[in-house]
Amino acid sequence: MDKLQAVKGMNDILPPDSARWEWLERTLCDLMARYGYQNIRTPLVEPTALFVRGLGEVTDIVEKEMYSFVDAMNGDQLSLRPENTAGVVRAAIEHSLLHDGGKRLYYMGPMFRHERPQKGRYRQFHQIGAEALGFPGPDVDAELILMCRALWRELGLVEGRDLRLEINSLGQPHERRAHRAALVAHFEAHHDLLDDDSRRRLHTNPLRILDSKNPAMQPLIEAAPKLIEYLGDESRAHFDGLRRVLDAAGLEYRVNPRLVRGMDYYNLTVFEWITERLGAQGTVCGGGRYDPLIEQLGGKPAPAVGWALGVERLLLLLAEAGVAPAPVPPRAFAVLPSPAVLAQALPVLEALRAAGVSVLMHAGGKDGFGSMKAQFRRADASGATWALVFGDEELARGEVGLKPLRARPGEATGAQVTRPLARVAQWAHELLDDNPSL
Repeated sequence: MDKLQAVKGMNDILPPDSARWEWLERTLCDLMARYGYQNIRTPLVEPTALFVRGLGEVTDIVEKEMYSFVDAMNGDQLSLRPENTAGVVRAAIEHSLLHDGGKRLYYMGPMFRHERPQKGRYRQFHQIGAEALGFPGPDVDAELILMCRALWRELGLVEGRDLRLEINSLGQPHERRAHRAALVAHFEAHHDLLDDDSRRRLHTNPLRILDSKNPAMQPLIEAAPKLIEYLGDESRAHFDGLRRVLDAAGLEYRVNPRLVRGMDYYNLTVFEWITERLGAQGTVCGGGRYDPLIEQLGGKPAPAVGWALGVERLLLLLAEAGVAPAPVPPRAFAVLPSPAVLAQALPVLEALRAAGVSVLMHAGGKDGFGSMKAQFRRADASGATWALVFGDEELARGEVGLKPLRARPGEATGAQVTRPLARVAQWAHELLDDNPSL
């Protein structure tokens, strides 16, 4: 029988690598709580129309990358979510989340895009995102950008060295329309220099030509009209307000007039955190303001801003930068001479775990539990601070042995002591003491 394997570009996350994911998720959840952002969880499958209407019919995601299918039960057109901003907005509209004011939300989970798998870019990939709905000012734009900086610092990354910030303003729709007309005129005048993708986008979404990665297109793109030249007073004031806050916070950034992002729903502020450590896959986190989207998806008009980061890409960056979470070994390792002691040992281990002590129990096999000497080697290799010794002599006295396995530098390992089986709650805290010598 043939061996089944995972779908290409959809990867298993196995120990010990999964510990890095958990560390990142814990760090992120703690940070979000400090900024007042609450978790939201939306379905993996959404109506295809949500992304067509939200992202834009002529975006690469909708045209080329979505996993879409027809529901055999009712004929609905459905898609695996390729991103989650549209899903969060759909949920906010459907459940009237903004009826009592703005909401700060965050999410994490898998997204799906049908593209050629490569390092840091997969068909099932994971994103963490933050969305602030109902807040119109540049102060919240700045808050979200500064939250990213706080995350980099908590993870051990350094802005300016490992990551740099680029920002731009896309203005408002009428300003983009004026800029669009100028862009079309510019590119039409140089039609022979356009690649196939750019020619296709010329009259449907010319702004996306500016995001082309084709090296041959760069001189033509550099000479194109810049959107910032078409911004009105309000758009300029919003962008200047953002820059004042970032300047006051001491955050360095570059204004990139060609930064447009890949979704049609953006307006005003857009930004990206970029690294030089990952080659072509340089954008680790990106986002911006998308004030038109809530109304575009059927809700009452309301402003919104957010960002999303790619988990796989961020973990690659952390590895390149030499940043890794410290391993978290069990606090104690239970040494059992035979299956006969399980009835006495297991209640003790459960009581210790209930008291907050992590305990790894040696597991026996068909040939028993093996020698005590071999178990002590496993206990030491596990990194545990303590060995819990359920020897025959200790159990006969109604006790368990506590043997320190670690000592402070320059100190000898402490001697084994015993504690009563019947009074675990009274001594469990001793195992949590960072000094293993009793």
